[in-house]
Amino acid sequence: MEFTFEAPLWRWEGPSSWHFVSLPEQVADEIEDAPLDRRGFGSLRVQVAVGASTWSTSIFPDKSRGTFLLPMKKQVRDREGLVEGDLVPITLTLAE
Repeated sequence: MEFTFEAPLWRWEGPSSWHFVSLPEQVADEIEDAPLDRRGFGSLRVQVAVGASTWSTSIFPDKSRGTFLLPMKKQVRDREGLVEGDLVPITLTLAE
């Protein structure tokens, strides 16, 4: 399954500098309904493309927001010139 969407980059409130993108509700609902094998903490392996950057990571369910969170590596943010609040164009593919 592949999804293309845009979503804002946000910073986790706390002492860490973790940055995330929350998947749009429609994308999260489709993923939630798919018969997929979950890993630890309900995570799912994904391939991500943002601009010229591609990488493998996991998305994590966020029950408080009703979606999945995609962590955005500092290396990718720097390479793509992304800062908190930017609308990020993403292609996300669920890994098998």
